[in-house]
Amino acid sequence: MAKEFHLKRIRDEGLSKREVMSQLKIFKRAFAPVKLKRPCTVGDGIIVIPDTDRKSLITNYNEASQQRKIIKFVPASGAASRMFRDWFRYAEMKDFNTGQSGADFMENLTQFAFYDDLQKSISENGDNITSLITNRQLQNILEYVLTLKGLNYANLPKALIKFHSYPNRNRTPLEEHLVEAALYVQDASHICRIHFTVSNEHKADVENYLSKVMKYYEGKYGVKYDLSLSVQLSSTNTIAVDMSNNPFRDNEGKLVFRPGGHGALLKNLNSIDGDIIFLKNIDNVVPDRLKPATVLHKKILGGYLVQLQEEIFANLRLLVEEQADNETLYRIARFCNEQLFIDLPRSFEILSTSQKIDIMIDKLNRPIRVCGMVKNEGEPGGGPFWIEENQTLSLQIIEQAQVDLESYEQKRIWNSSTHFNPVDLVCGVKDYRGQKFDLEKFVDKNAYIISQKSWKGARWNTVFVEVPTVTFNPVKTVNDLLRKEHM
Repeated sequence: MAKEFHLKRIRDEGLSKREVMSQLKIFKRAFAPVKLKRPCTVGDGIIVIPDTDRKSLITNYNEASQQRKIIKFVPASGAASRMFRDWFRYAEMKDFNTGQSGADFMENLTQFAFYDDLQKSISENGDNITSLITNRQLQNILEYVLTLKGLNYANLPKALIKFHSYPNRNRTPLEEHLVEAALYVQDASHICRIHFTVSNEHKADVENYLSKVMKYYEGKYGVKYDLSLSVQLSSTNTIAVDMSNNPFRDNEGKLVFRPGGHGALLKNLNSIDGDIIFLKNIDNVVPDRLKPATVLHKKILGGYLVQLQEEIFANLRLLVEEQADNETLYRIARFCNEQLFIDLPRSFEILSTSQKIDIMIDKLNRPIRVCGMVKNEGEPGGGPFWIEENQTLSLQIIEQAQVDLESYEQKRIWNSSTHFNPVDLVCGVKDYRGQKFDLEKFVDKNAYIISQKSWKGARWNTVFVEVPTVTFNPVKTVNDLLRKEHM
């Protein structure tokens, strides 16, 4: 009976018993941390685009955007409840109405972009926000922000929280992504393609909101939006385990499954038909006054991807058609090493011509991602490292949970990292013949992080490009909206 109960739970997640057993086997296997060789730094794994190259790269991108299918891919499944953790705590504090936390809350309240909506909601319920503030009934105000009594922000996705104030209408991050897309993702027919991944429980809310605001931004920017949504498949979830790597059960005895993190979004990414895909998190948006820098560097990253692809495709055609002499093979090998940071086998020089060709075709004929890297100023996130595997080096974005921090040397290398990845990248997902790569074939299924999430590391060609910190302004807590970048 208990066995069938658990099997049903597994089937409900879209998984099979074999898949879950495979996950448990990976967990129980001694978790092999990655071997960090050294951090990527400027000049050693991280490229800085010279100012003199910017104009040509932007031209490259602008031309490509008129000829190719460009898509903006936005992971937007995050719940807003995490933003408001402090405010939930305030709601339980006995002295909040009279203490310093309450005073800070009261002082900042009018600066939030959702203040007008809050004021309206309170009025519709027969209350007055001014009198609530005057009488220090601050926990009542919190109730209006967080619950169904008012804005219900605790139960909305982050995508639908008002982030930024404008003279005419305040915007959610969903709207800011519509505006961004109009500035760098429109094609020759002025079509802007955006794909949002959302949670199943919020899909209808997001669709409804988009239907209400889309026409306004189409008129404002002279574009036509081609919007699509998908839900992160439950079949990408991972079974939760305890510290002994045994299946974890909730209070009702049910097996617990965790969402698969950004790596699992490969399935969603794989279902999209596009030539070039920009990927950026829902909460990393800025007001219009800061958008020019964002747009500039998006076009530079896109142009650099196009430039690399053109050379990759030309080289692959020479290799596949066996038109590469020894001098050409040497040039292509240098390109692999110097431009794509591909570490060819140590025995490469003594291999036969056909063996060299086979290796370089295998290395070049892969999806490619150009990742923006921001100088590390204490923000959490994965960092760029050279890692050693099977006697070869490769560039990887590594999370802290993948590193053996018990090792003095590995901890030293981790702590010496100068940059981190803010989930800001542009991907080329078609091959030299214009055929779409099956991204599932470029996944390391053993690369699980045993932590709050799992990550399936993609075996793509990866290039790191430094971008300025002004392009990275995530909103992780509600008070982040009080930073000058969001005001």
